Amino acid sequence: EIVTYRHIHLVTQGKKIPRNNSLLDLHRNYRITEISLVRYASTNETTESETPASETITNETPAIETIINETPLQNSPYDEIPDPPTPIQEIIENIVKVHPNGEPTFESLGLGGWTPTGIVHNFLEFMHINLDMPWWLAIVIATICARSLLFPLVIKTQKNMIRLTNHMPIIQDFNIRLTEARNCGDHMQSAQIATDMMKFMKTNKISFIQNVMMPLVQAPVFISFFFALRKMANLPVESLKDGGFLWLKDLTVYDPYYIMPIITSVTMFITIELGTDGTSIHAMGVMRYVLRALPFVALPFMLHFPGTILTYWVATNTISLVQTGFLKIPRIKKALGMPSMIKRDLKASTKSKGFVNEVKESWTNMKITKQLSDRERADTIQFNSAGKGPIVKTFKYNPTKQKQSTTVFTKSRE
Repeated sequence: EIVTYRHIHLVTQGKKIPRNNSLLDLHRNYRITEISLVRYASTNETTESETPASETITNETPAIETIINETPLQNSPYDEIPDPPTPIQEIIENIVKVHPNGEPTFESLGLGGWTPTGIVHNFLEFMHINLDMPWWLAIVIATICARSLLFPLVIKTQKNMIRLTNHMPIIQDFNIRLTEARNCGDHMQSAQIATDMMKFMKTNKISFIQNVMMPLVQAPVFISFFFALRKMANLPVESLKDGGFLWLKDLTVYDPYYIMPIITSVTMFITIELGTDGTSIHAMGVMRYVLRALPFVALPFMLHFPGTILTYWVATNTISLVQTGFLKIPRIKKALGMPSMIKRDLKASTKSKGFVNEVKESWTNMKITKQLSDRERADTIQFNSAGKGPIVKTFKYNPTKQKQSTTVFTKSRE
């Protein structure tokens, strides 16, 4: 038998690295690492075969295995997958900035900024660090500076308070007449009295709103100091622990002897009673009852306030008392153009109606006065707009033009 043949054998070596236990994914992890080409019994000549073809292939199988075994295996860099690198641990260190005296800055403590409380922090830090003041003195000086900025408003409020006190009998007479007219059901009379009272107050430059203007303006200042000092004590700022005075060395805790809360309540009550010129509390009507009760209501809450807040509160009440005495000096009053107080016995001129009745009566009179004021303002706006705007048509025809009447002829009967 004559056989012509050519053989090319492909020898492969593979390594399986399973990623999971699933048999379905093994073909994805199979990788060919080495390919060897072996030319075996390649000839174009024709020879006679003495043995059958099947025997020839069987006999030469060991030769192929010998070649495969003798082929050196080379290590590939892809045989092994290296372990993932160990993550580098980030070490975050808080860098605390300090002042030359060794105290940390407010910026590094999370304080300061340009908010109202932040401005208070910056000012206190400036006085404590740059001017070398203890914390209690820095709080007192900051309070004096804040109250000095509000002093022009205090003078304006005092002038209005004195004018209101001087004309209080006439205003109370208006209120009595207004109440009587309202009880009788005479709306025209009550409207007339309310209008007269409003004109009287406008002529004499009296305003009930200005009496509460000072507390409303001072409230944001007090709130800013309150939250700023409380945040410093709760953080706490370490230097506050020895920045106190006398028995209250630690300003981050409350007064263990409750001396500061009592002083705060007493100074607040004296300030309310004296007011700005002795009898100004009587000119506030119903509000005097609320203000007199305020120090006693606030005392239980002040017992556990930190020393920073109590120091500020005592300082601001003391400044109020000093301002009251300062504005009572005749030369100062004359220089500021403040009117003189007319002393009257207000209790003899009016009868006490009780707290509840006085509140109801004042509230009703205030609503009537407000309604009349709004009505007068609306009439003024309507009058001004009517004089500037186009003419409103109220006729279907122009009344200035004469219309020719039709003439009707009738025949007379003779």
